[in-house]
Amino acid sequence: MGSDIARSLLFFGWFYNHWDRHPTWTLLATLFVIIVLFRVYETARQYRRLRHFKGPPLAAVSKSWLLKTVTGSRGHLEFYNVTRRYGSLARIGPNDLLNDDPALMRRMLGVRSEYRRSDWYDGMRFNPSRDNVLSCRDEDEHTKLRSKMAAGYSGREVQAFEQKIDENLLRLIALIEGYADESKPFDFGRKAQFFTLDVISDLAFGEPFGFVASDSDMYEYIETTEENLPVFMGMTVVPWVIRLFRYPLLRSMLPTEKDPLGFGKVMGIAKRFSAERFGPDAKVQRDMLGSFVAHGLTQEEAESEILLQIIAGSDTTATAIRATLLYIITNPRVHNKLLAEILTSDMNAKTATHDRPVISDAEARNLPYLQAVIKEGLRIFPPVAGLMAKQAPPEGDTWNGAFIPGGTRVGWSSWAMFRRHDVFGEDASEFRPERWLAGQGEDAKEEDGTTGAAEKRLREMEATIELVFSYGRYQCLGRPVALMELNKVFFEHVGSGAKGLTLEIHTDKGVLSAATTIRAHHLRSVEPVEDFQLRYSRTV
Repeated sequence: MGSDIARSLLFFGWFYNHWDRHPTWTLLATLFVIIVLFRVYETARQYRRLRHFKGPPLAAVSKSWLLKTVTGSRGHLEFYNVTRRYGSLARIGPNDLLNDDPALMRRMLGVRSEYRRSDWYDGMRFNPSRDNVLSCRDEDEHTKLRSKMAAGYSGREVQAFEQKIDENLLRLIALIEGYADESKPFDFGRKAQFFTLDVISDLAFGEPFGFVASDSDMYEYIETTEENLPVFMGMTVVPWVIRLFRYPLLRSMLPTEKDPLGFGKVMGIAKRFSAERFGPDAKVQRDMLGSFVAHGLTQEEAESEILLQIIAGSDTTATAIRATLLYIITNPRVHNKLLAEILTSDMNAKTATHDRPVISDAEARNLPYLQAVIKEGLRIFPPVAGLMAKQAPPEGDTWNGAFIPGGTRVGWSSWAMFRRHDVFGEDASEFRPERWLAGQGEDAKEEDGTTGAAEKRLREMEATIELVFSYGRYQCLGRPVALMELNKVFFEHVGSGAKGLTLEIHTDKGVLSAATTIRAHHLRSVEPVEDFQLRYSRTV
């Protein structure tokens, strides 16, 4: 006690002695000391709150580890390694936990859950002054937004919903066949994104952008988005930064709708299409935007939602397409088994005779191995790697005996969750679609007709893989569109073998064909996200 008083007297003595001679510097030095002491106190306080959770040492006292991880290209692997080393619920920031437990995820996402969206979602604002359905944290407002858009996303109020996807897929097939005629390699990673961008624009406001038709990155949109993706992800760690861009001086640094290229150009397109649906000469169309407006979406809300559709609705589906196709064509057993199912299906006969140029969604859902391949693709390379952090309720929560203090951000590692051995088996790191068929049929039942172990395992896997689209009140509105695209794309691409086309992959390791298996360690050098070089050649 005496020593504390002595230190206080020394400080005030120093302050008094220096104030007369250097008042400005003395005040600044004092403020600096106070700020440092406050930060030390806050760091110590936050460290103690979550000290019972293990994690990377630096993460306990600073956001720098998390910021570096989410802005890098291997964040999904870093998070996976954290859960393997430190456990299913690990510390990755002063106030951040990471989990890979599907049961905890369902608890957080359930309709009656007390967990709420954390400030992680503030980083998903593409306009610093306006929310979209992904960034909105107010539960009532979020529910209202979803109700205005649910019918449009489901396709119920969109004219020729499935036909538009078919037409865009046929344009993609024609583009690929053009490369096949010349036996030229092409970057399928780019083509997949051209396709998904055209699909979402066609469904959203009645006309495709034209990426596939031009066979180019229109407006340099993809290039600029990829360049700025680390910035977007960084904002989820320090979301207060995005609020600074509301001020005019900093706002001038952001893209605007007047830009001729990049993200700003797409903002201008969103603004133009939105403006056409309002006012005395409003255009009425039966597309997604028309449905949104009919259900009460305002012009400003429409602009934000169009941007979200273009960004989130195209990139994630494109990632699922190229990653899954890579696993299919580099695994001979899977490729041949899927091709055999396609060739022996009634749907193949219909498409071959042009009764229907593209398989219908309903028909594709009746092909068991195709469905198993799609689920396995979403599992082995989940297209969503963001933390999607939720905030623990004010009173906190207890999970598996560990107390989670109120206000703690709890994110997930999709990569780790979908590789859990207790859910997906000891070979969870392998691409094996057959795991989704093991719990079906009479063999899955016990002798007394009750549910067997295999069927129970299948039900748990099914419930877990659904989390790739989130769950409950936060489930992805674009799920029907994404699954329809996946159903059609893989049937048509793998079925191209029946049309006299052979396929090779061109990598820095050489040329690979569907008769070559790439093991998991090779996939790190064959990045499914970009530079996915394919070559189709005609054999008949």
